[in-house]
Amino acid sequence: MKKKKMKFTTTRIIMLGFLIALLFGTVLLALPAASADGKSAGFLDALFVSTSAVCVTGLSTVVTAEQWSLFGQVVILLLVQFGGLGIVTVMTAMLLVFGKRVTLSERLLIQEAYNLDTLGGLVRITKKVVKGTLFVEGLGALFYFFCFVGEYHAKAVWYAVFHSVSAFCNAGLDLIGDASFAPYCTNVPVNLVTMALIVVGGIGFPVWWDVLHKTKLVKKREIPMRRFWGALSLHTKIVITMTVGLIVGGTFLYFIFEYKNPETMGALHPAQKVMVSLFQSVTTRTAGFQTVAQEKLTPASGFLTLLLMFIGGSPSGTAGGVKTVTIAVIFLSVFSVIRGKNHIEAFGRRIPGFYLKKALAVVCVSFACMTAGTLLICMSQGFGVLDSLYEVVSALATVGLSLGKTAGLNGAGKCIIALCMYLGRIGPITLALSLQSGQKREVRKLPEGKVLIG
Repeated sequence: MKKKKMKFTTTRIIMLGFLIALLFGTVLLALPAASADGKSAGFLDALFVSTSAVCVTGLSTVVTAEQWSLFGQVVILLLVQFGGLGIVTVMTAMLLVFGKRVTLSERLLIQEAYNLDTLGGLVRITKKVVKGTLFVEGLGALFYFFCFVGEYHAKAVWYAVFHSVSAFCNAGLDLIGDASFAPYCTNVPVNLVTMALIVVGGIGFPVWWDVLHKTKLVKKREIPMRRFWGALSLHTKIVITMTVGLIVGGTFLYFIFEYKNPETMGALHPAQKVMVSLFQSVTTRTAGFQTVAQEKLTPASGFLTLLLMFIGGSPSGTAGGVKTVTIAVIFLSVFSVIRGKNHIEAFGRRIPGFYLKKALAVVCVSFACMTAGTLLICMSQGFGVLDSLYEVVSALATVGLSLGKTAGLNGAGKCIIALCMYLGRIGPITLALSLQSGQKREVRKLPEGKVLIG
């Protein structure tokens, strides 16, 4: 009997691309030259940090500023940039740089990576992604330089570039120290630059293009300013509405929950409390930087953080999580049932039922991975449920926030969290699709049956 060869589908190529990148990064970070003390960090720590960088998570078993030499930091930065752009974008950009032709299979990869409905203009889209990324990161580095030059002097250039890339890619790795951005919790410029990079990277590239295109039309007076919002696509409207709603809502709740907490922001002025609350709300969108110690948050804030981390950023961006649009589609479906409507509606448009099925699949598979990961961490580490859940959700949603337990993980725990970060970056659904045998699906239609719900 002839064995069937495994086909390299788009999902499998994306999975293998990230896997090869993180393994390559592991080899480089395990070299003695990558460590500040000239001694190898060891395979497991190198694997963990490499996975965290490629999967733009931010969790680390070592202090980045202390463990790694300049060579090691450069490796981490390149891994973060690769992870933020994605294997498909990097591969296509390299083909364009060397003047190679982008084949149909590679165009299909781009379409899969950006979740687009058409093959038209995909190379142009890739160019826009790379140029836009470099422009925003460059602008962020310039602002960071002025923030850091007074303190770090000549090192300010490197610090500016590293943190700009890390923030835009929602990676959360920093060179400040073991307390992340806590020393800058009241520094307005650093907070504003960091939050701006996180949000811009997390809203997704399609939203960029849509907003910029409609802005050009307004400047050309092809559409009046009052029709700007109405001219945006449904996807853009949902992303912007969810992003603003989650950030504002999160800020308000953190402000209430932490207002009198002496361990976080109880001693700060009201305006500073608002800024700390806003930063916490933004960073939970899978960025991973922190200006207050997560283990000192109140239980209410801890639970809120779990919810925001699980939701994450928006599709086709640098953020993780189940995504804002996924949650929006599910809630819109609930509202349609309550209101007695037959279809899911938003902003005067009907959303096809297929998107609800996909949203439910993403949430359910992610929840299953979260449950399994939490049980494994509880069993292997002996952590409490909240500590274990925090680590796993942070890894699966590629956030990078921790209750201070990451450094204490044993070998098994490091492998489990590393696997969660990998699954979070490629997406649990991508993993499920990659395991399909490639056989043709049945097209027969079964007779309907009734069930009881609720």
